[in-house]
Amino acid sequence: MNPATGERVRATQDTPEKAGGRARTAGTSRAGRLVPARLAPGDVLRVGAAGLRTRPARVVLSALGIAIGIATMVAVVGVSSSSREQLLRELDRLGTNLLTVAPGQTLFGENAKLPKEALDMVRRIGPVTKAGATGKVDATIRRTDRIPAEVTGGISVQAADEGLATALEGTVRQGTWLNAALARQPAVVLGAVAAERLGIERVGPRVWIGGRWFTVVGILDAMPLAPEIERSALLGWPAAERYLGFDGHPTTIYERSPDDAVEAVGAALPRTVNPENPDEVQVSRPSDALAAKAAASGAFTNLLLGLGGVALLVGGVGVANTMVISVLERRKEIGLRRSLGATRGQIRVQFLTESLLLSLLGGTAGALLGAAATAAYALAKGLPVVVPPWSVGGAALAALLIGTLAGIYPATRAARLAPTEALATS
Repeated sequence: MNPATGERVRATQDTPEKAGGRARTAGTSRAGRLVPARLAPGDVLRVGAAGLRTRPARVVLSALGIAIGIATMVAVVGVSSSSREQLLRELDRLGTNLLTVAPGQTLFGENAKLPKEALDMVRRIGPVTKAGATGKVDATIRRTDRIPAEVTGGISVQAADEGLATALEGTVRQGTWLNAALARQPAVVLGAVAAERLGIERVGPRVWIGGRWFTVVGILDAMPLAPEIERSALLGWPAAERYLGFDGHPTTIYERSPDDAVEAVGAALPRTVNPENPDEVQVSRPSDALAAKAAASGAFTNLLLGLGGVALLVGGVGVANTMVISVLERRKEIGLRRSLGATRGQIRVQFLTESLLLSLLGGTAGALLGAAATAAYALAKGLPVVVPPWSVGGAALAALLIGTLAGIYPATRAARLAPTEALATS
């Protein structure tokens, strides 16, 4: 073992015949020649880490660029995965068996109407287990009669069937839902967003609808599958006809059926609701909107991953710059090692290993920072913490790739230095 370089060397002083026989095992070709053995993996790591230990400040700053890029990529994937997991859990909770029926357009481009008996006809479909409806009412809702009629706050007034809450599997945050008695009285149930916009936090206050006062008897919880209900003031069907001139035609029907019957029910709904003009009926599946939202978050993730990749590339340039400076500063060390028997390949491996260790250090720190950022964001937003293992593994591979690319040129440049030229530098 050479104490200065760490390489194992072997001296052969046998006869040519013996030397030739040993050459096949020791790698020698002639007697009396010193032949360096290959560095063991432990020796490679020690030699590569030696340059990092002597310049800790520069190592930290160079690794920081890699860490920022890796942390950005891991955090972006983690936050996106956590949000998507929340949406999927929400879908599982709400179910994907809800279908809605709405009027389309006539052949002349006019708005069609659903028949008044459409809800009863939907309920006659065998697999249908729950059904409810709403009907658009030509009226506005305001907190008081002093507010101009034009200021509606984006809240719509709708008549609601008693089975609506059951069909949507909605819950009442405060008060009660419209029952047979309340449906005939000037009573109103507010969606979650409607109550917020009106500044109503409890039941009891009165609101001005269509020129008369209605009492708030209930406030609904959020309904992700029916956001239009969240922005509505819901009246009983008979009360809407009696007090506001509602024509009795439903504008949206909500129905649920078993999962295995959803496709068949969806195909039968247009002909059942409007047998004469089934083309004027539109059937949709609200859960598709949440599924599309989950898919859209993946597209946004790709954009942010591109930004993280740019940061990682900048970090790789920083590592390459650090390694080039390191080669220039250590020319005497390179010349001394070459004079003591180190080969060009061993010099190349030394600096390439140093670059890989530097990048791996930054990659490890970045992966930990990215996972921590994901956990902090998810916990703050009440989301499940999801850090895909492939993102951490991909981060490590990206760091190694950057380290390899950043170290090739400096390592090659160091290996090309002649011992006499390197020792002659001041």
